[in-house]
Amino acid sequence: MSSSSWPVALRHDSLTLRPLRRRDERAWREQRTANEQWLTPWDATSPEPGAGPATFGQMVRWHGRHARAGTSFTWGVALDDDAPGRDRLIGLLSLSGVQYGSVLSGAIGYWIDQRHAGRGLTPTAVAMAADWAFFTLGLHRVEVNIRPENAASLRVVEKLGLREEGLRRSYLHVDGDWRDHRSFAVTVDEVPQGLLARWLDARRAPAGR
Repeated sequence: MSSSSWPVALRHDSLTLRPLRRRDERAWREQRTANEQWLTPWDATSPEPGAGPATFGQMVRWHGRHARAGTSFTWGVALDDDAPGRDRLIGLLSLSGVQYGSVLSGAIGYWIDQRHAGRGLTPTAVAMAADWAFFTLGLHRVEVNIRPENAASLRVVEKLGLREEGLRRSYLHVDGDWRDHRSFAVTVDEVPQGLLARWLDARRAPAGR
């Protein structure tokens, strides 16, 4: 992954994954306030007080720097279904912990505004990012790690048909403490036509097929 390859935007129908922009700050803050109870139990934190970006602008620059280095990639999840050409931010998705060489793996994390949950947007976004990881970045494996209590997020990997690999004890620091996570994964060999194509086929399939 060369630094000149970023920024990257991915699109399917009215859904776009694009890098965060400074002008997203107002929408970001509105969503974080409106979705505080929905998101806080699943927010990644740090055991080191004060670690990480302190302002929205610093966060945008931090994500851009890591994307250009090829170690993690973060997109705003945006919709333009009611105003083509003028998208609105509805969530965030990241491909982080990217490893190259003999591993060729990364982990996808995500959140979406509760007002847009249940519409199939999050599985679509995850599938878009996974396909980019496989077919553009050249990764072999993508994983998603989810707290056992997070029913909404577990539903996403269920819809996508990701296989479960087991429980990771005290895996990530979330909501102020080290938390267990269930680990799910897919390799490029399992989805030769892409995870998005498999997901869209599943959505079109008659009930009970």
